[in-house]
Amino acid sequence: MKKRILIIAGGYSKEREVSFNTAKSVQKELKKNKKYFTKICDPKGSFIKDLKKFKPNVVFNLLHGRYGEDGYIQTILESEKIKYTHSGALASFLAIDKELSKKIFAKNNIDTPRHIKFIFKKKLKENQIFSIIKKKLGFPVVIKPINEGSSVNVFICSKFNLVKNIKKLKSYKEILIEKYIPGREIQVAILGQKKLGAIELKPKRKFYDYEAKYNPSAKTKHIIPVNISKKNYKKVTSIALKAHKLLKCKGVTRSDFRFYKNKFYLLETNTQPGMTSLSLVPEIARYRGMNFMELIEWIINDASINR
Repeated sequence: MKKRILIIAGGYSKEREVSFNTAKSVQKELKKNKKYFTKICDPKGSFIKDLKKFKPNVVFNLLHGRYGEDGYIQTILESEKIKYTHSGALASFLAIDKELSKKIFAKNNIDTPRHIKFIFKKKLKENQIFSIIKKKLGFPVVIKPINEGSSVNVFICSKFNLVKNIKKLKSYKEILIEKYIPGREIQVAILGQKKLGAIELKPKRKFYDYEAKYNPSAKTKHIIPVNISKKNYKKVTSIALKAHKLLKCKGVTRSDFRFYKNKFYLLETNTQPGMTSLSLVPEIARYRGMNFMELIEWIINDASINR
């Protein structure tokens, strides 16, 4: 009897299109194997009704961003007692909240860039904002939403373009202002409780932003194996595994680092890493001898409730 896999994608976040691309990649691969029956479902509107109608053995969660990666959809699946992939409700909630996760990292001796939270309703004047940043962080800074993914609405700012960019994020009510760390971009994948591997990115753009991640014409260079010492490789993969465990993550995660002056700074841990042709986790897995189908099947077999 075929295993019924409901792939959920799309949703309400700004990463809707990327989520569908990921879902199509996974479905295309699963269609090669006759033991699976798959359907892509956009969980808008009558999601629970669609869920009960399809009766999946496993829900393959490929939603990105808010409502899909923040514990919301996971809570629904737990209440319906349907097995699903990736991290559970609590881990998802902790990981997507960049301020909360940074506090957890810092408390557990994981280096992460210094930050402040900016709340729009406080009506601070420009000179007050500059004074606070100069005192606590120093320029340049990175401004970002607290709970988005895929580098959506992330800006590197000097004091000359800070206010202009902050205004672009007004709809979020509160944002994170973080010390900008230069250096190398290194990302680490964790699978279950094991270190899958690392990859380095050299974007031609200012940083590894949304375009660099998802547009082939951005020509971001992917370097694997990463050219660092064995000691540093062990260190960065160990930090990623530690973060994965601290946040109580399950399945696959990808942690993003900056490597500067022989120090690794953890920016964030992603509980729903992409699975497209340009995605990093499948590329790391492939380098480690695990093809795309094997990775997908590992994720399906890992699915459960009470995550």
